[in-house]
Amino acid sequence: MKTNESGTDRIIRVIIGIVLIVVGALALKGAEVLGIILIIVGLIALITGITGFCALYTLLGINTCKNCQK
Repeated sequence: MKTNESGTDRIIRVIIGIVLIVVGALALKGAEVLGIILIIVGLIALITGITGFCALYTLLGINTCKNCQK
């Protein structure tokens, strides 16, 4: 996998991922389906932020990482 996310993009994804996981865990007490969806989306954001690779970016031909290896 080649990195296709910039440093800023990765930081934002990690922060959003953590927030969604926490909110999803709190939502599990009353809205189970919503909580599970938020946790899954949060995990995807967190994983893509940590790895620096987004499959959707690859499909759309987007690369926010200007100095990364091609």
